Amino acid sequence: MNLPQSAYINRELSWLEFDQRVLDQAMYEPVPLLERLKFLAITASNLDEFFMVRVGGLRVQRERQPDLTDPTGLTPADQLLAIYERVDRMIHDQYGCFLQQIEPNLKAEGFERISLASASAVHRSAARRIFDEEIYSVISPIGVDPAAPFPLLVNLGIYLCVHLAERTQTEEEEEETLDQEAHIRGARFAFVPLGKAISRFVTLPSEKGFSYALLEDVVAAFVEQLFPSDTVQECKPFRITRNSDVTIHEDNAADLMEGMERVLHERRTANSVRLEIAEDASDSMIDFLRDAMQLEPRDVFLIPGPIDLSSMMSLTSMQGFAALRDTAWPPQASPHIDPAKSMFEIIAERDFMLCHPYESFEPVVRFIQEAANDPDVLAIKQVLYRTSRESPIVGALKQAAERGKYVTAIVELKARFDEARNIEWARELEEAGVHVIYGIRGLKTHAKICIIVRREPQGIQRYCHFGTGNYNETTARMYSDISYFTCNEELGADATSFMNAITAFSQPHAYRRIEAAPIGLRKRLLGLIESETQRKKQGQKAYIAAKLNSLVDPEMIAALYRASQAGVQIKLNIRGICCLKAGVPGLSENITVVSIIDRFLEHARILYFYHGGDESVFLSSADWMPRNLDRRIELLVPVEDLASRRRLLEILDTYFRDNQNAWKLKSDGTYERIQPTSSQAKVRAQRVLYQSAVEAVQQAEQARRNTFQPHEAAKPD
Repeated sequence: MNLPQSAYINRELSWLEFDQRVLDQAMYEPVPLLERLKFLAITASNLDEFFMVRVGGLRVQRERQPDLTDPTGLTPADQLLAIYERVDRMIHDQYGCFLQQIEPNLKAEGFERISLASASAVHRSAARRIFDEEIYSVISPIGVDPAAPFPLLVNLGIYLCVHLAERTQTEEEEEETLDQEAHIRGARFAFVPLGKAISRFVTLPSEKGFSYALLEDVVAAFVEQLFPSDTVQECKPFRITRNSDVTIHEDNAADLMEGMERVLHERRTANSVRLEIAEDASDSMIDFLRDAMQLEPRDVFLIPGPIDLSSMMSLTSMQGFAALRDTAWPPQASPHIDPAKSMFEIIAERDFMLCHPYESFEPVVRFIQEAANDPDVLAIKQVLYRTSRESPIVGALKQAAERGKYVTAIVELKARFDEARNIEWARELEEAGVHVIYGIRGLKTHAKICIIVRREPQGIQRYCHFGTGNYNETTARMYSDISYFTCNEELGADATSFMNAITAFSQPHAYRRIEAAPIGLRKRLLGLIESETQRKKQGQKAYIAAKLNSLVDPEMIAALYRASQAGVQIKLNIRGICCLKAGVPGLSENITVVSIIDRFLEHARILYFYHGGDESVFLSSADWMPRNLDRRIELLVPVEDLASRRRLLEILDTYFRDNQNAWKLKSDGTYERIQPTSSQAKVRAQRVLYQSAVEAVQQAEQARRNTFQPHEAAKPD
């Protein structure tokens, strides 16, 4: 199917449109104020990653392959130009949201940022005391000597750039002060790195609520004390962003861990791709920084407020402002999990699923911890892509190995921005006796799987956990994901073959039920879509529904277009990037795409195919992107337990009924918020899912109360 370039949406611009939807949530008045600030901080963090990864990669591509085009026909230079124009509008919206909406409303609630330029005598006195007693002895200015190498500036670190007036001295004065701060005196510019040792938010006295000043404002207010022999002409905050799209050349790395450590070092010294600086900085200061960073004028972004809005996230958990936050939704204990039984007993009774974070992630942790302590468990095999800092799962794996169990952990060292932590975990696991595999050459291992092998009276039994999210109990409270527990014999056999293929660096045998990337997953998905297409052409009912994070792959998009043209009804819930155009006459009029932006990050991948009435439901770790289907090790797992399938279909349906925090993709590639009609009930999918989890617990409790459980006399020995 040869598609015109107009049939696709550019990936980079789609990413930015997702960030815009998050930003729109920050501007959405029904959302509590500190939650709006949280969404704003997320947009800033997303934009940082976008520049580090996507813009950094495009700049390299522009140098090496300037004529290469994406599916929409844009060259790297074209894409960069479109990105800069779109980011300009986004920055305008971000700071309009912060300065004109969120901050004034927070101030009315007693939550105020103090500008020292117009501060009261009380606030200025308090700021000076804090500077003298807590800040002055910690920070150190860095002089810029034109004859010496330029200082290495930390990626995304906030600095003050200080413009110093030229000084004239007599020969006698020069001789006396030659060894005293000559590196600062002789430079027209100096830097003050603010670092992370001191909080960016300096608490100031407040009669009610909370008042604070930004660290850079406090230091700037008293910056002369750092340069006692000079006149400060100008002092402005700035930060740089470095290209983090640095990859390891594995064929040349004898030791993958050593290679990853080299990558981490290269990121710290990589070329700059963005300069953010206060909008009132002088042209001479901007030119000085731009030239030093070897940036083009278009790489400079003038910021009309506090630089790095992502740091505002730390303010959203400030104590004493509960009314400005969402009502807490504590994870519920699943009725499927009987605390009096072991996880192995529970799974042996029936397959079941959990929907996080509405249902607690604790059973997943408990599953592995019980395995570590169970004398009948022989082996644990698990993939770790991202984990928490104090991971109880890593602790359980270490404990299991120390107790003599056969423990294999595939630790993906190439998990972007978690490389350092994963290197640390890999070393600790190895020291405990775990057989550690550092990922696979040329691929990222992104599958979410844990296998427990247990000796039981009837023989060896395999218990499996398949997930859509990482084994991270912290993010499991913020990400919406699915866990599936099973001891199904065929799934267990497939899971074992999958893990053995990875650890043995071999081709797996044909799977019975699952499918894996990069070998067979793409073909399986295309076959499932084509099956619906052919059934519709034969006059049968056909339907596809999918929940994914991203849809980018041109071949998958073309297959969906063919299905739509055949008349197949297709509903897609795509949280982030979507390069498919929906609702285009003659191309995709039967495709609907919605995106949910709410308090939890939508992360689950759920797939449904009507399949002639023999409905097929799958969980997957993979998004429909070239990297997932061709360059990662991913899993597609069928859910065959009827109760779990039914529940997953209910979850999909709930997402497609959302009319409170859902956005619909229009045929021109833009999104609009879905609004209920006057006759429609308001449906907020995440609230419905949470209430469902709460009601399930209440019903289970009620059933327990209505069941008489007599105490029986103890049996004699």
